[in-house]
Amino acid sequence: MFLRLFLAAFLLASPWSVAARQDETPPAIEEAPAHPEASPYAEIPEIAAIAHFEGVRAAAILHGKRLVAVFGANWCHDSRALAGWLETPRFRTLTDKHFLVVYIDAGRPQDGAGRNMALAARLGVSDIEGTPNLLVLDPASGKLLNTPESAKGWRDAASRSADAIFDELASYAPGAG
Repeated sequence: MFLRLFLAAFLLASPWSVAARQDETPPAIEEAPAHPEASPYAEIPEIAAIAHFEGVRAAAILHGKRLVAVFGANWCHDSRALAGWLETPRFRTLTDKHFLVVYIDAGRPQDGAGRNMALAARLGVSDIEGTPNLLVLDPASGKLLNTPESAKGWRDAASRSADAIFDELASYAPGAG
C-alpha cells in the first residue's frame, strides 16, 4: 500500500507530468466586443410582428414621438451592436425624449430568407439585402423621414462610433436640422 502511494506521488510530481501540462494550449479568451450588444429581435410570426409594430406606432402617436423601426436579426453582429447602443443610458436619454423604438426580426434577407419584408416595403423600404435597417417614421402619417438608402445603410453599425450613430439619430429628432 505504501509503495502504491509513493509511486502515485512520485509520478504526479515528476517532470513528465509537469511537462505534459505545460505543453497544453491554454483555452482561447474571447475578446469583448468594442460596442454593447443586445438581441431584441423576436422571431415571431409576421402577423404578430405587424401587431407589435402597430401597437408601438399607436403609442408613439399618443405620446407625440417619432418612431424608429429597426429591422435586424439576433444572429447579426451589426444588428446586435445597433440595438446595444440604443439601449445605453446616453441613447436612452435621446430616445426616451423623442422616439419610440421597435425591433423587428428581418431574418436573413441576403439569403432569400427575409422576414417581415412586406412590412418594411409598406413603410417605404423595399429590396432589403442585409441587416440591420433603421427606419425613422412619422407615426401619424407613416411617412419615412430618412431615405430608403439611409435606412438600408446600417450594415456597418458595429464599426460605427457611438458618436456617429448618436448624431445621425439625433438629426431626426423633432426640431433638429
